[in-house]
Amino acid sequence: MLPFDDDAARRIARTYTTPDIVGQRERTLALLDLAPGERALDVGTGPGQLLAAMAARVGPDGLARGVDPSPAMVAMARERCAGLPATAVTEGGVSGPGSLPDGPFDAVVSTQVLEYVADIPAALAEIHRVLRPGGRVLLLDTDWDSVVWQVDDRDRHARVLTAWEQHLVDPRLPRTLGPALRAAGFTDVRVDVIPLLNATWDEDTYSAWTLGTIADYVAGRGGLRRADADAWAADVRDRGDYFFSVNRYAFRAARPRGRSGVDGSSGAASAGPS
Repeated sequence: MLPFDDDAARRIARTYTTPDIVGQRERTLALLDLAPGERALDVGTGPGQLLAAMAARVGPDGLARGVDPSPAMVAMARERCAGLPATAVTEGGVSGPGSLPDGPFDAVVSTQVLEYVADIPAALAEIHRVLRPGGRVLLLDTDWDSVVWQVDDRDRHARVLTAWEQHLVDPRLPRTLGPALRAAGFTDVRVDVIPLLNATWDEDTYSAWTLGTIADYVAGRGGLRRADADAWAADVRDRGDYFFSVNRYAFRAARPRGRSGVDGSSGAASAGPS
């Protein structure tokens, strides 16, 4: 994984303020469709922008809880959500049994997290466990083969993206995530695409901020020197026909209700201790 020290956490937080990611966050919230009084869990909450927006949706009678394995990210999320009612942030991630806070939750969301997880069946089983019957999950991940970047040196570009993929467990996870959700016992599996498109160079874009992160990561990997990484970044950036696009895939699914159909009520009625 990428090292999320304080500097990296601040860079990621700045990336999440770009119009691209603000739009992605708004689309994520619309698909999650939270209601007042619901209990929601954000797995891999990062700097906490999505968690704060979730807290606003569920209100003081609900719960917006975030978990993240990075202490730097947890600190930023706690600072961002300080003073918001019914909000909690703790260190943690999704792996095997018991790795997530006990629910029941009405909704679980995770953006750009599962592509870093080695055991997807175990992670999905854990999400299934903490959801109430009838609860829903939203998982957003990237297929990194969907990246389109205009460059002149295609060979070097391919080497850079191959080296970049080393920070992921599965850079093409969306291709198998639907069947994995069904195998884990989820139903009503649906998928939406959220494209990020930068057709001109602008420093206030997702691709501009990600460019530096990729260049720093690949230097010294896959036979790439620092000079190679810098030359790649210049090839991408210093041109009049700048173009970038990547696809995020948002999978929605539900935990089936119990046979009686009466154990799937949402909100405070189904809430356990936090």
